[in-house]
Amino acid sequence: MSALLSLVIFLPLFGALVVMLLPRDEEGLCRQTGLVVSVITFLVSLGIPVAFDPAIGGFQLETDWTWIASLGVQYHVGVDGISLWLVMLTTFLTPIVLLSAQAAITKKVKEFVVTFLILETGMLGAFLALDLFLFYVFWEIMLVPMYLIIGVWGGDRRIYASIKFVIYTMVGSLLMLVAILYLYVQHGKLAGAYTFDYVAISKLILAPLPQLLCFGAFGLAFAIKVPMFPLHTWLPDAHVEAPTAGSVILAGVLLKFGTYGFIRFAMPMFPYAANTMGPVIAILAVIGIIYGSLVAWAQGDVKKLIAYSSVAHLGLCMLGLFTLNARGVEGSIYQMLNHGISTGGLFLAIGVIYERRHTRKLDEFGGLWAAVPTFGAFFLIICLSSIALPGTNGFVGEFLVLFGTFDAHRTWVQLGIANVFPHPKLFALLAATGAILGAVYLLWMFQKVMFGPITNPKNSDMKDLSAREIAVFLPIIAMIFVMGLWPRPFTARMDASVNAFIQSYQQRWAAGPKRLDEAFANTLVGADRALAGAVPAAAAPRAAGPTAAPRAA
Repeated sequence: MSALLSLVIFLPLFGALVVMLLPRDEEGLCRQTGLVVSVITFLVSLGIPVAFDPAIGGFQLETDWTWIASLGVQYHVGVDGISLWLVMLTTFLTPIVLLSAQAAITKKVKEFVVTFLILETGMLGAFLALDLFLFYVFWEIMLVPMYLIIGVWGGDRRIYASIKFVIYTMVGSLLMLVAILYLYVQHGKLAGAYTFDYVAISKLILAPLPQLLCFGAFGLAFAIKVPMFPLHTWLPDAHVEAPTAGSVILAGVLLKFGTYGFIRFAMPMFPYAANTMGPVIAILAVIGIIYGSLVAWAQGDVKKLIAYSSVAHLGLCMLGLFTLNARGVEGSIYQMLNHGISTGGLFLAIGVIYERRHTRKLDEFGGLWAAVPTFGAFFLIICLSSIALPGTNGFVGEFLVLFGTFDAHRTWVQLGIANVFPHPKLFALLAATGAILGAVYLLWMFQKVMFGPITNPKNSDMKDLSAREIAVFLPIIAMIFVMGLWPRPFTARMDASVNAFIQSYQQRWAAGPKRLDEAFANTLVGADRALAGAVPAAAAPRAAGPTAAPRAA
């Protein structure tokens, strides 16, 4: 089973190589090959939760061998309860997206399938990498295919949107690379061995100032990816111009690397900085929840409305992470999964409308339920999931995050940051307000699109879902109810890893200096002791007698 993770990571890449060898004019064969490879990848990935032991909080199914010995680079991959379901979300959505794109993508089909399969390898590798160099390689692999998906198969302003996406992402990525190299050097100096291994580097306890700088570098890369307010401006453009398949995978998986990056790397490696910047991040998360909801409500483009809803939903995930208790953190992870399912479903639904009407303007629709009742039923369920109706997946995640936020005061007292944070109930109240706004704008959007009289004659001729499109939506609908009615099989595999994360975070926080001035004082004491140890024996003061010479300054 040790090779299972590597098999899942590289199966899509192998499929991409196979598709490259196919004739360019065999578009149907290219589509079917890509779909079959993605389905096989999903079926193989089902072995991961089967082999996963819920009682173990650490990494499992690890593969660790030397890649670049001279630099201390390892091919080290593993899975725990934090990354497990994000991997499964990736392998679950990819075949759905490829199936949905069979009618929408009509140019450069071979290249599209190859690009998408390479993107899947990059995403899976980044979720499973336990070597910082390897993680950065997979992180950058994701960037190029997404740039091509937007820039080649996107809308009229696709070049602008793709370049903006690359600029934002590259700025954060390069700063993160600098921080990774700093950690590499520091581990070599302090532990005597130069390595990029995450497990080894995460044991370092840096002084507060380096922690703040490294957390800033990692955090900026991840905050852009979330995206957090005010670093979100690339997202609406990318979503609007991307093809439906690109929007689904961008919202469903790629945005999760922001929140995943915080809980996997930024927070556990730099607890002092995470506590120091926690109040700022929590406040920005709440602002993002309310701001994203209000701006979404103001949109006339239905795709841009859903794009801004992602700012609000992922703001809730960020708030859950910084509650630093089990309910809030588990709720955040669960909400990442929920967002991938529900928002991915919303983009698929808008893609169906756009393929028929070639417009996304809300004013162009109205009364569609009479023409496309099957589509209307699926669209309604997905909307109710996104507004967290009890019985759907969205309710479980939002409930856990809000519950964890209400109960966060005890954790903040233990960590000594309760005097910095406003009372957590205020955060929970504001976040709940954003959830209410989410119900308002999504139901308003659904009413504008689906209900009322058909005022535009083009809407009366719309065709309902085909068998292929029903096959696209059925897995989404099924997961909405499975995750909403039976969440325990999912959360049970998170429990041990989330508890291990919180325990390790608190231990590392307790082991290091809590303030910059304290760290500075410790540095002076350490320097003084080092100087005392460096004084030659002949110059050292005698042990007894008042005539002992004083030590030179």
